[in-house]
Amino acid sequence: MNIKSIIANRVAKEFNDGNLVNLGIGLPTLVANYVPEDIEVTFQSENGFVGMGSAPEEGKENPNLVNAGAQYVTLNPGAAFFDSSISFSIIRGGHLDFTVLGALQVDEQGNLANWMIPGKMVPGMGGAMDLVTGAKKVIVAMTHTAKGNIKIMKECTLPLTAKGQVDLIVTEMAVLKVTDKGLVLKELGPNVTVEDVIKNTEANLIIPENIGRF
Repeated sequence: MNIKSIIANRVAKEFNDGNLVNLGIGLPTLVANYVPEDIEVTFQSENGFVGMGSAPEEGKENPNLVNAGAQYVTLNPGAAFFDSSISFSIIRGGHLDFTVLGALQVDEQGNLANWMIPGKMVPGMGGAMDLVTGAKKVIVAMTHTAKGNIKIMKECTLPLTAKGQVDLIVTEMAVLKVTDKGLVLKELGPNVTVEDVIKNTEANLIIPENIGRF
């Protein structure tokens, strides 16, 4: 299992039966492929539908059926389509149980920066501002570092998408819970040590006696 799949598989274990979940573009879209078979989760895509399924088999893509990142998806029974006003009413109205999105940086206060690299032309933040303030729980799913650059900071240095909204950070190395006292190391990834996580994290970590493993 590759790094992105490890992260997506771990995120999917956070969901409960009946949850309504939004998956951000990129890595988070893989989460739909790993939902346990014994629970039913409804995925919402902010471009206007609920009931999003996993990625289609190669050769069976529907060019008219894409998620917010323009990636081909499938539909589950009971799916429904609607316009952007309804879509963002769901998001802003507090109806999402979870939103899962990537990040350029997260810090120990739960601040999120995921939309801009200074000096480079990149897409804007899209619906991220609405998603992270509207959802009941916000999960950041990302690689622990980017080309050796640390992403989990004491304080974000990039422009913030939202302040204090992140609840959980899932990387290939660790699961970190955001608390009032800082980031708690809850679980370690495959073949990862506590020292590995500390070395690749700028933020101060709270290390409990018992740490799980995924």
